[in-house]
This record gives sequence, structure tokens and C-alpha cells, in this order.
Amino acid sequence: MIPVLAPLPGSPWPVLPAGIHPASLNEVGVAFATDAWRRELFDGLVDACGSLLRAGCRTVYLDGSYVSGKPKPGDFDACWDPSGVNRALLDAVFLQFQNGREAQKRRFKGEFFPSSMMCTDVGQAFVDFFQIDRFTGKQKGILSIQLPADPFLSRKVQP
Repeated sequence: MIPVLAPLPGSPWPVLPAGIHPASLNEVGVAFATDAWRRELFDGLVDACGSLLRAGCRTVYLDGSYVSGKPKPGDFDACWDPSGVNRALLDAVFLQFQNGREAQKRRFKGEFFPSSMMCTDVGQAFVDFFQIDRFTGKQKGILSIQLPADPFLSRKVQP
């Protein structure tokens, strides 16, 4: 269950409370795909999750203004657990970081990083970096989506 967004003093909009919160894609859709633009972002997320699942990815962590109270997020940010991923089956776009992840944004409407990859700006793995509010430096939450067990995704993807 996705927790209620909470104000974070100094942040311009409410965010998820600190921690990693399990969620299904259906829950993400209900909570955040609330208008045409957010639905378009959600569709890109689902497409990417399906592609990652086919490569053996088990977990995606969802972050960014998409999972906040920002009225019109520009995109979503995600990172994926590389454990067990078959690189031969992984779509190359997940490893293209040039030009501000332009290829990923064009294809999926969001950005993806391996969760263990270091964010060089702060010296933390992306899964940890995503749990820091960029406006305040304080802890905030992210969502964890277990791909193989997700009923919404299993209806759309045949691994």
C-alpha cells in the first residue's frame, strides 16, 4: 500500500514518507496516473518494467516528482536491481546515459539507472540517492515494485 504523501518542510510539494515502500503497478497507477499526462508517464513505466522483467530484473525502485504532489511532473526517475539480469536480454537503452538520458526519456518518458550504480555527484548508489529530497537534503521515500509478482505486469508481459 502506498503511504499518504506528507509535507516536508522546505520542499515545494508533499513527498512519500522516508523509507522504501512496496507497491504494485496497479497501486502506482491508481495513486499517480491521475490525468492524461501522468497516465502517459505511467504507460512508459509499465513498458519499461515489462522490458526489464523479460531480461530477468526482479525489482524497480520508483522516484522523482511523479511520486510526489507535484501537479505536472516532467518525467519519472527509476532504478532497477541488476541482480540476476541477463545482459544479453537487456534492452541497450537501459545503459544509455548520454545527453541527459535522452533515449530513455524518448522511449519510456522517464530515466533508469542500475540501483547499485554510483551517482557520482553525491557518491551514493542510486537506490540511496533517490531517498534524499533534492530541495532539503532530508530523507524521503521511494516505491519498490517487485516485477515477477506484479499481477498488472504479468497480464501484459510473457517472459
